[in-house]
Amino acid sequence: MSSDVLRGKLSVRGLNAWYGKRQVLYDVDLDIPDGGVTAIIGPSGCGKSTFLRCLNRLHEETPGGRVDGSIQLDSEEIRDQNEVFVRCRVGMVFQRPSPFPNLSIYENVAAGLRLLGIRKRDELDAGVLDSLRKAGLWDEVKDDVDAPATSLSGGQQQRLCIARALAVGPEVLLLDEPCSALDPIATTKVEHLIAGLKATYTVVIVTHNLAQATRVADHTAFFYLGKLVEFGTTDGIFHHPKEKLTENYVTGLFG
Repeated sequence: MSSDVLRGKLSVRGLNAWYGKRQVLYDVDLDIPDGGVTAIIGPSGCGKSTFLRCLNRLHEETPGGRVDGSIQLDSEEIRDQNEVFVRCRVGMVFQRPSPFPNLSIYENVAAGLRLLGIRKRDELDAGVLDSLRKAGLWDEVKDDVDAPATSLSGGQQQRLCIARALAVGPEVLLLDEPCSALDPIATTKVEHLIAGLKATYTVVIVTHNLAQATRVADHTAFFYLGKLVEFGTTDGIFHHPKEKLTENYVTGLFG
């Protein structure tokens, strides 16, 4: 494994993860830089999504899910913190859009704010407006925020889920293949959104789309068979990889 980045926003040391007796991550050491976008790439089944879910303690909620090793956020061990607090600081958006189906657009975003104890309507209104704007969705829904969230297109639903994650004020945003279920136009909108968010948030994206990684990511980590093979700048990973396995993957010799 090769790495050329100093300790970052998230510092992972000796991370191992299991589903029951099956180990899926092996001794991962990785520092995710503060700010910008880090892409996680690798073939199917290499542990990318499991790694992402470990970063906000979601893997522990999976039946049989088990983790050991250290994950520090700003030098604080996340496993020593309340999991709800961790997930407010480290938000996550999943592969398929997952708005709360029985709630309106407004209430989907307000749900996180209510979790934080915000009850006053003017504060909720301000938080919902701010989050929808950050997610690039406000102009499209401002006249119909009381409509069901499921009335939105797939791409709009995914940006709504991003708005919902942003509402609680995270420092890190995890995106697990956020465009895999979207058409090219919706994908472009989400990628533009990511480019705007990286100035304020640390973004970590799992993607099977290598071209997408080159478009959106400042740094890239390549996983294979549950192990971190190489980590560095995206330009370095794709154009000057240090490991032969990385070169074979990014040039399409296997995948």
